[in-house]
Amino acid sequence: MTTVQVDPDPFTDALDEAICEGAEALFSAQRTDGVFDYSEDNLTSTLGTVGALSALHYADPEGSADLIAAGAGWLRRTQNADGGWAMVPGLSSEAGPTAVSSAVLHLVDPVGSADAVRDGQRWMSDFGGLDAIPHPEVVAWCRQYYGFVGWLAPAEMRRFPLEVALWPGLYRKLFDLRVPMAFALGLAQARHKPLTRFQQVLARLGEPNALKAIRQVYEHEGSTGAWCENAWVTGLVCTGLARAELAPDMVAAAVGWFRRTMHPDGWWQTGPLDAAWTMYAARGLSEAGYADDPRLAASVDLFVRLQQHRPFLAFGCPPGYWGWAGTEGWPSTLETGEILSVLCRLPGAKQAPAIERGVDWLTRVQDTRGSWGLCVRNTKVANSGPCPMTTVQAVDALLDAGVPADDRRVRRALKWLAGVQLPDGAFESVWYRHHTMATAAVLETFARAGAADSETARRARTWLIRARRPDGSWGDGHDAPATVEETGWAISGLLAAGADPAEVRPGVAWLLEQRTPGGGWPAESVHEYVRFVSRYSNPAFTQGMALRALGRYRRAAR
Repeated sequence: MTTVQVDPDPFTDALDEAICEGAEALFSAQRTDGVFDYSEDNLTSTLGTVGALSALHYADPEGSADLIAAGAGWLRRTQNADGGWAMVPGLSSEAGPTAVSSAVLHLVDPVGSADAVRDGQRWMSDFGGLDAIPHPEVVAWCRQYYGFVGWLAPAEMRRFPLEVALWPGLYRKLFDLRVPMAFALGLAQARHKPLTRFQQVLARLGEPNALKAIRQVYEHEGSTGAWCENAWVTGLVCTGLARAELAPDMVAAAVGWFRRTMHPDGWWQTGPLDAAWTMYAARGLSEAGYADDPRLAASVDLFVRLQQHRPFLAFGCPPGYWGWAGTEGWPSTLETGEILSVLCRLPGAKQAPAIERGVDWLTRVQDTRGSWGLCVRNTKVANSGPCPMTTVQAVDALLDAGVPADDRRVRRALKWLAGVQLPDGAFESVWYRHHTMATAAVLETFARAGAADSETARRARTWLIRARRPDGSWGDGHDAPATVEETGWAISGLLAAGADPAEVRPGVAWLLEQRTPGGGWPAESVHEYVRFVSRYSNPAFTQGMALRALGRYRRAAR
């Protein structure tokens, strides 16, 4: 018998090597408790530092003078050469961080920081001022800070109406996750902003309920002094309460938390992302052929442990959800959907009750219109309301959990998605840079639900193909620089929709070329902290998305 020797395929060898090295690079970031820890890449925060400084200035200016000086020094050191600031130091200047950083420096250190304030305000003037910021919520927060330092008259600051606290269903839809911040600042306004007599009466009526909602969140998280484990959020709440001279116990606890959590260099973080890092890493590993790896058992245990079994009263959320951080964090459809999908893909029976509770939670918070927002049902808040990408992440979780494609929950979601598709065929996203990742995610969901031949799916696929760059990669549209994250999701979405492997091979080759020493991939700022305004990177997402794409391509090619 003649033996035919087949030469090895260099591309296949490179693909296998990239998956193997990429997986081991991910596992090297895993802690013994199952968390894939990328905190070093996500901790430093301009907004967190600004929030802490304003809170300490109003709540404990003398006792925390050392912290205030350290924070102001850090802000001055991290100012960009052009006079602006970014959410994460080292990135391009952004309007929101620049506006509040220059204001808080003027608030806490007007003499020593005069040059930094001047340069920051010059950058804002060149940008077009606050009204040029493409997000009304960010404009509202910035105007608060401008009011603190006298750059705006109190009458020009947006009013946060305390009277809505009388109707929980209303204030949840109006403010969503901003409930504690909006109410705290509203309480301060009742003391400092000129109000009509009628508005004063309404504010007095709403004040007890507003304080109750703030305290509900505070106590849900263990009365640690932090809200959302986030220095920016805690800073806004503490600033409002301190200026209103209310809830001294919560104010003192917040000051203590700021003292405990300041980094020696003088900055504060926005908050940990234990669940978010881990779900992206575990999902990528499972799709790259590592679902049975015993090292992922610790992450399964982590997810089961992190699921929350108490309702989140302030937001009207039932139990059974996951947040982006710990066991007492704020609820999130994004994390709940992704973690459910991961648990369904990993072996074992211990997660079955958690999956059942998660499916029930997603069912109960689906909007009446068929969509999903971040957590509050039927909210219309721009930065956490109905989102195509959040919606498909929820639908994918239901499908992974065994919900049939003709189920009413799925059908309603697909109908809503078809109605919000953009004229060019793309989809938007609230929490990821759009439009590539959102369009790819929607395409995959329609394919999984048996609707790959629908008009919505065809238009989404056409947009993705049209948005591909000449080298086979993807960015945010045809003219944007390519990223690993967007290329990975586009490849994954097209393969899920039945694309021939040869069609996406150039993109796979591009991913292989982008590998860094040690087996990983470079992370880009494609996650929206505040939509259109501030972005951040998540290396666990980057590595996981690259592995997901490479794993799917390898399976399809074989």
